[in-house]
Formats: sequence, structure tokens, C-alpha cells
Amino acid sequence: QVQLVESGGGWVQAGGSLRLSCAASGRTFSTYVMGWFRQAPGKEREFVAAINWSGAGRSYADSVKGRFTISRDNAKNTLYLQMNSLKPEDTAVYTCAAGRQFTTSFAYDDWGQGTQVTVSS
Repeated sequence: QVQLVESGGGWVQAGGSLRLSCAASGRTFSTYVMGWFRQAPGKEREFVAAINWSGAGRSYADSVKGRFTISRDNAKNTLYLQMNSLKPEDTAVYTCAAGRQFTTSFAYDDWGQGTQVTVSS
């Protein structure tokens, strides 16, 4: 089991940038596939991005491709999501997750509590 704590959320104007971090506990972080998901008010949770254990494999939702970048630092047990050119429709609670399968589905084993991102127009 991995404990996950997100940070870096906040308020930003449209066109701005934020970088989210997800700190993981435990010594096995480097063996996990990691993902970012988000849930906007009144909407279902959706996949944002995923990265494999080495960082060489990445996947993005079409809605964020070219604007968001997922990365990880295994030495620091930390996952990141760099978000550029933010839009009001990116407003959501962003949650990181850890699992054993590289997937865009919700099949992850451990989830953080989430961090709020609000983008104003």
C-alpha cells in the first residue's frame, strides 16, 4: 500500500499554469504505475494522465494533450503534473493514484485525497 498526498492546487486565471505534486510514502514508489485523475462539480471522475515506472511510457486524455505534462522523480518519491494554458473547464479536484497496471481506467490500488484547481475566465 502507498500513501499519497497531493499539493500545488489553487486558483489561476485562464491561460496560466500550475504544477501539482503527489508525495508517496514507502520504498516501492519506483515500481508503481502512477496516474492523475480529476472530478469537476456534478461530473464523473475522469482520467487525465498516466506514467509507467520508469517515466518512459506516458498517456494523456485528449482534452489535456499538449498542455499537461506528467512526470516523476523516483528518488524523491514524487509524481508531478505540469499544467499549462489552463482553461476554465480544467477546474476540478485533481487526485493522484498508484497501481500495477498501465491503464487509463480507474484500476488503481491507492488514491490520494485530491487537491482543488480552479481556473477563472
